[in-house]
Amino acid sequence: MDARDLAVFAAVARAGGITRAARTLHTVQSNVTQRIRILEAELGVPLFHRRSRGVTLTSAGEQLLPYAERIGRLIDEAKRAAADGSRAHGQITIGALETATAIRLPPVLSIYTSACPDVDIQIQTGTAAELTEAVLAYRVEAAFIPGPVQHPELLALPMLEEQLVLVTAPSIANPRELRERTEPVKIIVFRPGCSYRARLEALLAD
Repeated sequence: MDARDLAVFAAVARAGGITRAARTLHTVQSNVTQRIRILEAELGVPLFHRRSRGVTLTSAGEQLLPYAERIGRLIDEAKRAAADGSRAHGQITIGALETATAIRLPPVLSIYTSACPDVDIQIQTGTAAELTEAVLAYRVEAAFIPGPVQHPELLALPMLEEQLVLVTAPSIANPRELRERTEPVKIIVFRPGCSYRARLEALLAD
C-alpha cells in the first residue's frame, strides 16, 4: 500500500470530490482518479460512492480514513524530526481544564518556553470528556484532566494529587441528610462531561 495513494485518498475524502482534491494537491484530475482506482484495486473494495456532485465514503472508506490520516501525520512527523535536529520548534496543542490552565500551567509553561523558545504552545480548555475525545482525535497532543483515565488507546500519567471537597450550605452538615428532605435540592455544577460533576452526581445518587 503506497503512502502517496493514501494521501490522495484522504484528500479526496476531505474535499468531497476528485476535482476539488486535485486542486488542493496541485495535480490533474486524472492522476487523482488513477491513484484512487489503484488503491481500490489493491484493497478489493470501493472506497467512494461516485455521484454527479462529488463523492462520499463507503463503509470501507470510512474504516480506512483514520488510518490514512494517521499515516500522513506520522510521515510529516518523521520529516520534521529529520529536519529539526536537536533544537525543538514548531507548534503543540495542550488540553487542560480551565482551573488547571489558570493555576497549574503558568509556572510550567514559563519554564518550558524559556528552555524551548521556538515552540509555539496552544492551550485548549474543556471538560474532561471533551479533552479526552480531543486527544483520541489527535486535535491535541496531551491533556491535563482529573483521573482516573482508563482507555486502551491512551497513556495516563499521574502528575499531582489534589483534594476534592464538597461545599454545602451551612444547614447541611452531611450530604446523607438530604435523604430526609422533601424539597428539591439545587446544585451548582459545570456542564455535562465534567468529571467533578459526574462525581457529585454519583455521590448524590448513592
